[in-house]
Parts: sequence; C-alpha cells; structure tokens
Amino acid sequence: MSEGLPAQLPAADWRARPGLGKLCMALGSEQGEARFVGGAVRDALLGLPVKDIDIATVHEPDEVIRRVKAAGLRAVPTGIAHGTITAILDHQPIEITTLRRDVSTDGRRATVAFGTDWRDDAARRDFTMNALYADPADGTLHDYFDGRADLLARRVRFIGDPHQRIAEDHLRILRYFRFTARFGTLDRASPDFAACVTHATSLMALSRERVADEMLKLLGLPDPADVVAAMVSDGVLVPVLPEISESGVESLRALIAAERSTGVAPVGLRRLAALLPQDSAQADQVGARLRLSNKARQRLRLAAAPADAATPQALAYALGEESAVDRILLGRSFSPEHAPSLIGWTAPRLPLSGGDLIAMGLTAGPLVARTLQALERAWVNQGFPDAETTRDMARQMVESTLRSSQ
Repeated sequence: MSEGLPAQLPAADWRARPGLGKLCMALGSEQGEARFVGGAVRDALLGLPVKDIDIATVHEPDEVIRRVKAAGLRAVPTGIAHGTITAILDHQPIEITTLRRDVSTDGRRATVAFGTDWRDDAARRDFTMNALYADPADGTLHDYFDGRADLLARRVRFIGDPHQRIAEDHLRILRYFRFTARFGTLDRASPDFAACVTHATSLMALSRERVADEMLKLLGLPDPADVVAAMVSDGVLVPVLPEISESGVESLRALIAAERSTGVAPVGLRRLAALLPQDSAQADQVGARLRLSNKARQRLRLAAAPADAATPQALAYALGEESAVDRILLGRSFSPEHAPSLIGWTAPRLPLSGGDLIAMGLTAGPLVARTLQALERAWVNQGFPDAETTRDMARQMVESTLRSSQ
C-alpha cells in the first residue's frame, strides 16, 4: 500500500453529478461490472479538478448501448470498433469502454479483443498512474501495477517493458514527456526515459497530426521547459522538429517567465513559436508539416514575421489580438506588461468610408482609396479617435489633396 495517498477516492462534486450513479448502476457497478478508470481516478487522488469521466466495464458495446438506453440516457457509438460508447449525461459526455486486451500492434494502432479481466485491461494501458480503477459506489481503488506508489513519488512509469510498450504505440514517447511535465519529476537516469531516447526515430512513423496534438498539449502545460530541454539535448525531437535548438529552449523559458509575470495564460502554439527560429517562412513550413490549421499556421507566421506599429493597440489592429499578444510576450514587439491590456480587446472600426471622402469633394477613383488608407493609418497611430475627430482629420487630408491637385 502507498502511504500518503488514500486507498479510496475522496468525496468530490464530480462523483455526485446528477445521473452518474444511475448510469453506473445500469452498467452493473454494484456487481463489480463497471468502474471509474484513468484520468478521473488519477486527478481525484491528486486533488485536481476532474474534467472527463471514463468508465470501464465488462459488458460489450451492444450491451452497453442497451443498458444506457434502458437508463433513459442517450448512447453514441463514438468508437465502437474499439469498444467505446459515449453516454450523454446532462449534456456532458461520459466515455464507457469495454475491457480489452491487445491482439496485435504496429506502433501506430492496435487491434483489440474484448475481455472480462480487469488486470488484462490495466496491462494494456500506458503508465501505471493511468491504470487505476475505482468502484463508483464506495470509491475503493483497484491498483494492479503500483500506480498509487508512482503517483505519490511523481514517477511516470511504463507498465511492463518500456521498449515493448513504445514499440506498440510510438506516441507513448511524447505522452511520457507530457505526463512527466504535468505530474512527474524528470529522471534522465530512469529506464523509461532511456527507452524514449532510444526509440525517438520511431516518431517519424506517426501521423503529423498526432505529433502536433501531443506536442501542443505538452507545451500548453504550466512549465514544460525542463522536460523540453531534455528532449532537445537528447535528440528526441530531431526526427519530427529538427528546427528546435537550445536557443529555442531559452526563448521558451523567457516566454514562460513573461506569461507568469503578466498573468497571461499559456498557449501551446505561442510556446511552439518561441521554440522555432524567428523566420516566418520556416515557421510556415513547420506548420504545414504538422498539418496545422490555416489559422494556426498564420499565427505561427505572424509571431515570427517583422512587424512595426506605433502602439500595442495598433499592433493588435494590424495583426489581431492573439498575434499581438504572442509577439509582445515573445519579446518581439513592445514590453510584456502591455500584453494583458490586449486580452479580449476588440478592434474598433474606422468611422468613415470612401463615400464620406467623396462627399467632402474627392472624385471617385483610386485617389479615394489612397486617401482612405492614409486616413486609416493616421487614425490608428493617433489611438483610434472618435468619429468627430476623425472627420476633422479627413477634411484636412481632403483639403490638402485638393490643393495639391490644383
């Protein structure tokens, strides 16, 4: 038994969620046929907020669907081939997965068979801290691989041989580092760390979408800098992100310090921008390689591209709030203390149009467009003055333009 962590789930609001007890009973929890599993159990033991609730059960998917519907709830076959049904409970999803064992794996995906053995189901999970189960009624824990001890020691440990577990699913390398950054203590002498370094080249076999998703989750944690530094120095990221260097890690540390000093929440994409060289073309190449959305790629480009503005608000007007905050916190525009004022900032609209300039005497055509652009630049640089002041500025511009054309 592990001293320091309870042998039962502590009482918590999420366990009393309306309808959850009814759902568990419908799945046979009182007969030992359904248990909470994974992140909900781990986070509850650590006293962290529980967001997602997962339930494991001995019942196969068709029977799960029948039981969920019989309880008056909606059942969605979100991953039925892998035994996962999602029950909708008060508009919130609860994932219910049949106990499984791996039949075959190829490093990217597994073929599974349904089973009824709880230990077999635990054995196919990645880390000991994620293989903890709890009875819904009384919270009694079921720990087959000393996950409580590892959780107490802040130790991320593979279940079984780490080399074999990585060979089954290469993404476990990145998950190891993410869980270490979130829950663990970095131990470069551990066999688990060594196995991740040894098999780093296998990351190349993964889809870039999976790599991007896992990396952005890692970078979005409160302070992943030490873990990322170890990944860089030991070559773990070279197969998928060779652009990241030691200097990028130092930029990441500076960004994290700026975020903390200003109270701005971390964003994985901003942290990725810190790790990359300040080269917009290269940033776009990385975004394309990772199959990021067009919006995310644009954000990476803008973080690295040259930008000039008279004020932080002018920068936000030109680039958008997110990109302006990124550049400021990255130390590429203005000083960090300006960033909080831009959070949630809505860009104003120029209160005049080309029609207003024509009404003041300009002839419709290219001259109107050029004058309107000049007016907009002056309006932005002067801090977005009100409509009356802007109209005065426009009249002066129009009069000057008309005089020069005479």
